[in-house]
Amino acid sequence: MGNFILQRIKWVFFLGFVMLFSCDFRVEPIFRSDDVNRDLEDIIAKGKLVAVTDFNTTNYFIYKGKPMGYQYEMLQYLAAQLNVKLELVAENNLEKAFQMLEKGEVDLIANNLTITSKRKEKYSFTVPHGQTRQVLVQRKLSEPSDTMLIANPLDLGGKIIYVQEGSASAQRLRNLSDEIGTPIVIVEMPNYQADQLIELVANGDIDYTVCDEDIALVNAAIHGNVDASTAVSFPQNVAWAVRPGANKLLAELDTWLSTFTKTAEYRLIYRRYYDNPRIATMFQSGFLYVRKGKISIYDEDIKSQSSQIDWDWRLLASLIYQESRFNHNVVSHKGAYGLMQFMPATSDYWGIDRDADPYSQLKAGVKYLKWLDEKFIINNVDSSERVKFILAAYNAGIGHVFDARNLARKYGKNPDVWEGNVDYFLLNKSKPEYYKDSVVRFGYCRGEETYNYVKEVMDRYDHYRNIIRP
Repeated sequence: MGNFILQRIKWVFFLGFVMLFSCDFRVEPIFRSDDVNRDLEDIIAKGKLVAVTDFNTTNYFIYKGKPMGYQYEMLQYLAAQLNVKLELVAENNLEKAFQMLEKGEVDLIANNLTITSKRKEKYSFTVPHGQTRQVLVQRKLSEPSDTMLIANPLDLGGKIIYVQEGSASAQRLRNLSDEIGTPIVIVEMPNYQADQLIELVANGDIDYTVCDEDIALVNAAIHGNVDASTAVSFPQNVAWAVRPGANKLLAELDTWLSTFTKTAEYRLIYRRYYDNPRIATMFQSGFLYVRKGKISIYDEDIKSQSSQIDWDWRLLASLIYQESRFNHNVVSHKGAYGLMQFMPATSDYWGIDRDADPYSQLKAGVKYLKWLDEKFIINNVDSSERVKFILAAYNAGIGHVFDARNLARKYGKNPDVWEGNVDYFLLNKSKPEYYKDSVVRFGYCRGEETYNYVKEVMDRYDHYRNIIRP
């Protein structure tokens, strides 16, 4: 009896600790909509597919500044197939993800969702994109005196098992508890993903969790002291989910998934995240950003310098990744060098040279960004638009951006709005009818490069906002 009370006290204390720890994470929503009846034609018309997935070590994460993940790459291929922009929302609470789907805030839950009868009552599921089964994750034996590993689900009676709230694992354990006739203590953890719970098992904070086998095996490679060999379910199909009534979207997804999952591209994606020995190395490097880690070794300097221009540090980090992949020694084919890729002709003006240390390079780059910012403030560009103009000017030069603004004004577009206005004219400034126009002072510009530059920096910034704390 004393051991039971002690175990109960330990459990209550740990649950309190976990609830405190889970409050450490906030995800910034980047999309909201009241349209609960949106279907494929609406997605195509708006040119945007909004999907929600979870951020973990397989589905969606940042590694050395680059967004990666199984679901992320699948969705990139899907968006290309539909010829629309992908907007990805990160949400680790499954119940919240389903609520977002119900409210029309997202078009699709892109996850390894187990298709259960209860879920099918409320949501429409695509054809499966894979199979998995539920497995028990426990620590391997380290001492001869350790209790033996559980190899039979019948032995789970009376055990305390922590699982993701609202997960198929929780439901499976409830069914298993009925099947074996002995209660299993099931603790559903809000805001916790399977890989977080596996880490707690590995660290000795909890003894058991149950999750999908593919996730368990990836994390077993990361944490060498956990075992995931005990199955607690039969194989189950996993799929994506859409709202009931989104019939055209569902039909399109079914057709696409049925074809895509048979391609070499899909097999490559699957192996990259579920059968890749490098995953453990990536995780241990400290640059795999899910719940902890860093984008680069310059994160603290970037945070410090971003305040000089009143930028979110994640935006500045996205720009630096675009310029140099955080390599302060890199030299481009044009002769630009360093973190911020200064050209030799302008670096003297900003007080650096090829031998400058990374912090000096960063400071000089921020000075230049501040100078650009001031120029657009003088020209009354609103703060919400200004960052895109600054990025374009950083890449192509401020003169070409002013030319594009003049062209926008001449042709009846808004010279103070980037998307669908100024960006169009910069994109086309390689065409004689535009770069030879009388309002143009700086001539030809390979505008496609700059157009893509702004888009890629801003898209990456959205991914950073999804996953990385401010």
